[in-house]
Amino acid sequence: MMHTTLNRLLAATLFSVVTAAGAQEAWIIGQSAPLTGSNAAFGKDIHDGALAYFRSVNARGGVNGKNIELITLDDANDRKKAGANTQKLLADGAVALFGYASATLSLDAMPQAEKAGVLFFAPFSGATPVRTGPPVVFTLRASYADELEKMLAFWTGVGARQVVVVHYDDEVGKQNFAVVADYLKKQGKTPQAFSITRNQKLEATDVEKLKALKPDVIINTVLSTPAAVISRNLVASNTMIPMSSLSFVGADQYIKAAGESGAGVSITQVVPNPTSRQPVVAECAKVMQEAGMTQPMNSAHLESCIGAKVLTEALRRTKKPGDARAVLAAFQSLGRYDAGGFVVSYGSNQNHGSKFVELSMVSRDGKLKN
Repeated sequence: MMHTTLNRLLAATLFSVVTAAGAQEAWIIGQSAPLTGSNAAFGKDIHDGALAYFRSVNARGGVNGKNIELITLDDANDRKKAGANTQKLLADGAVALFGYASATLSLDAMPQAEKAGVLFFAPFSGATPVRTGPPVVFTLRASYADELEKMLAFWTGVGARQVVVVHYDDEVGKQNFAVVADYLKKQGKTPQAFSITRNQKLEATDVEKLKALKPDVIINTVLSTPAAVISRNLVASNTMIPMSSLSFVGADQYIKAAGESGAGVSITQVVPNPTSRQPVVAECAKVMQEAGMTQPMNSAHLESCIGAKVLTEALRRTKKPGDARAVLAAFQSLGRYDAGGFVVSYGSNQNHGSKFVELSMVSRDGKLKN
């Protein structure tokens, strides 16, 4: 299993970068991710994509003579655990926090990063709390507003009027619904909300309640498991309702969970298609293969790998190697950076690197196609 293999490689790296005196001789990157629980597949993909890239950097001598050490702690998709993990990672000397799996898992981590003066980079979310987070928070991906505008422009353009938004009934989920409501208000439309509890199993009876709202289109802002339950139940009842999902769903995870029922669902993507020919896609596929991965690279792997590459460039430009505040300063002055066909731009007042959004569709053979 790739995750186990990479952890063994990480253990070997840890041994090699600690001196006899116990002094740390590595760039410590901290990460809290759901490695167990309902979102474990997504969390492992995020972890593995980054670790594969960092390993390739270490194989070439590291950054300024120091290896990059990724420390990942399991939060089981629980906000409180993510907050506790963050406290430990900062105490262990992390010079940056990287790749948290959602806005909810970032909520208690971001204030800690701000207090410590540590970079908080590339959370897998475009939600409002992340976009309006403390000045130490820098994102790689487009916002959910960018994604929702892309999909809503399509559906309203073909005549959809009754829009139903499936969202979590927590702070982040309600804000995602508000983004849709604000967009449709400009067109004289009001969406319907269908809220569910995070980490709670969705039942067939819940889907019947969703159908009772008579949507022309379902906008999904939740994870792959409940999204797949909706798709399977709609198909089983011979109900044809178009559905679009935010990138947050995890395209690969959704396709596996939904099976044939996922055909026709559109999903926004905030990085290029993993089968495209951009140089960074080829580079990330190569490092994943070198790390022992046998399955095709998915969009979560790719986004994490690109994020790791951008972070590595900031480490290279850091004037005081190993100093967290110097890493943050380097990121604030990174400017325009072409990662290989995927371009980001950062500055002292520019914390969000990309607005790239594509709307892709799941084909009958389980592929994501533009």
